Amino acid sequence: MCDTMVVRPAATKSGALLFAKNSDREANEAQYLFHAPRATHAAGSSLRCTYISIPQVAETHAVLLSRPFWMWGAEMGANEHGLVIGNEAVFAKIAPQRQAALIGMDLLRLGLERAASADEAVHVITSLLATHGQGGNCGHLGHFEYHNSFLVADASGEALVIETVGRDWIVERVTDRRSISNTYTIGTRFESMSQGLIPTALDRGYLSEGDTLDFAEAFANRHRSNFATGSARWCRTSALIDARPKQDPAAMMAILRDHGPKAAREADWRPDGVMGGSVCAHASWGPIRRFGQTTASWVAELGPTRAVHWVTGTSSPDTSIFKPVFFGPGFEGAGLPDFGPVPTDTFDASTLWWAHERLHRTVLEDYAPRMAAFAAKRDRLEQGFIERVEALIARGGSASEAGALSQAIWKEAAEAERGWLADVLAVRPRASKRPSYPYRMHWKRLARLSKMPA
Repeated sequence: MCDTMVVRPAATKSGALLFAKNSDREANEAQYLFHAPRATHAAGSSLRCTYISIPQVAETHAVLLSRPFWMWGAEMGANEHGLVIGNEAVFAKIAPQRQAALIGMDLLRLGLERAASADEAVHVITSLLATHGQGGNCGHLGHFEYHNSFLVADASGEALVIETVGRDWIVERVTDRRSISNTYTIGTRFESMSQGLIPTALDRGYLSEGDTLDFAEAFANRHRSNFATGSARWCRTSALIDARPKQDPAAMMAILRDHGPKAAREADWRPDGVMGGSVCAHASWGPIRRFGQTTASWVAELGPTRAVHWVTGTSSPDTSIFKPVFFGPGFEGAGLPDFGPVPTDTFDASTLWWAHERLHRTVLEDYAPRMAAFAAKRDRLEQGFIERVEALIARGGSASEAGALSQAIWKEAAEAERGWLADVLAVRPRASKRPSYPYRMHWKRLARLSKMPA
């Protein structure tokens, strides 16, 4: 499952907006960073999304996306104007549509390509939803349909939450800080809604005539949301973003690496069994956990002089490094780092995502001591990256300087990860802490499916 958060400028150290998301999907469903430049399109042209074609617009904005390798859409991303969007699967009493339509990840990318602000993105997404609907399989190897929620925010500091059920929707404007997860979260405080929402609630008996609409109470399938730990993770992320009077990128990275209250209490915690409120998700056996692997993470800091995207491009933020990409207002023309070849669901050491899987999956064999072998080095390296980015911004560095810094940091991060794999392999797994049989068999099957070498 996934978690997305935003902290508006008044509650951040830099006075810029902060956005963060963990994208949780199937464990072999590699994700990659993708840049599409601004483009113009011929009148009457069509656009092929994941399953259906829709009319194309005259001009699309430049976008930076984190995409599961097999789909047209994206799990999270940004555009050249400083707009960012993340989405979540949500579960309603009304079953999601099986028939192919736009999927949530398509709507996310369309919002980024066609809108220049958070308010415009709400209009784009809800209009496309009304016209084309949402539906179709959103799973990679599994079968998984769902409704969607979205967190949209921009460099001006505006942020809004959209929650949908079928073609209907409701919108809440964020006042200070907000998180969304795999559960409906909008209650009685909302700004706008689709014309069909109230009639649907009345027709289905979710609302009585004359009563005030509590959207989540009326439409949420709480059993399914709780089974997916959506409510527990929403409570956890809400508490964590509220924990500091002023947030910063390092704090948001730490939240994305959080394993929940149980892990915070246990020094020898391991990602085997019930995960509960873990924000950083690790896949395991079972119908829900198979979709519960964090496959990419993103923290964005956006403001008048900041357009910095801290991305992993790899799974499991606890074993990954957040690396900067300068993209958006103030950094037009900044060179992008080399994201490498596009991965698939088959192991390919030449890709960023699969190269990291060697480290990630080796750590899982004995989590606590193997994480301890490099976690402090990871933190020091990341803090150094943050300080170098802050220094560039403080002295008003140019877009070309920003691009060069980003490219240098990405090379340093790749070299560091190679060293950490050697550090981890030097730690012999403890026989007494061997993961459970179902957990071992699950990861063994994933390795076989991906043709990942032992």
